[in-house]
Amino acid sequence: MHIPSVKSLVSAEEWQLRVDLAACYRLVAAYGWSDLIFTHISARLPGPDHHFLINPYGMMFDEITASSLVKIDQQCNKLMESPFPVNPAGFVIHSAVHAVRDDAACVLHTHTRAGVAVSAQACGVLPISQQSTFVLASLGYHTYEGVALRDDEKPRLQADLGHANHLMLRNHGLLTVGSSIAEAFLLMYNFESTCQIQIGAQTGGALTHVDPRIIDGVAQVMRTQTGGIGGAFAWPALLRKLDRLDTSYRD
Repeated sequence: MHIPSVKSLVSAEEWQLRVDLAACYRLVAAYGWSDLIFTHISARLPGPDHHFLINPYGMMFDEITASSLVKIDQQCNKLMESPFPVNPAGFVIHSAVHAVRDDAACVLHTHTRAGVAVSAQACGVLPISQQSTFVLASLGYHTYEGVALRDDEKPRLQADLGHANHLMLRNHGLLTVGSSIAEAFLLMYNFESTCQIQIGAQTGGALTHVDPRIIDGVAQVMRTQTGGIGGAFAWPALLRKLDRLDTSYRD
């Protein structure tokens, strides 16, 4: 599918965001977290208007490019010509987060089997792995209300998220909020790993829980592990991985 380049029509800053967001979609596909065309990753554009980029509804994640991303406002109006629609359910969830979290440069949402499985468990995320400690340090839960098509769900979702960077959507999936696209991806990588480990561990014997005091100091540990730059620490290597596979996300 040929999508004309919009590089000459947008600022250099927006183009870089488009490239990074397209890369994020491709990485989600590469790691097996996509659900055909039915989940979303959004990135807020600079400025006070809370405009953001989101996927063209109908494209698989492994074919999304920088130019195919759709630019919309808080009312889901397209701000640039695009032949693709925007998924209303994706708009409700992502616009709700962007509206109240000025630090939400990127919102990443998945429907993986492990993520949905843990979201359906009454216990939620258990403190049974190193990965889980990072999630539990900043985690909220939102009760399932059906497919997210109604604006009246937004205040409850916003309240349940609060200041957390991980949100478990009960019976639905996982969501991360990042200060950058790279940060949202790294948080989701860890969130997904946490859920896969939990489901795997539950097939064996009795579980050993992590001392809660370890969770209290985990934010400083993460800063140390990533050289103080969070998701940006791993992002260049992830882009190199993508470029070895296919550079067309940059188009």
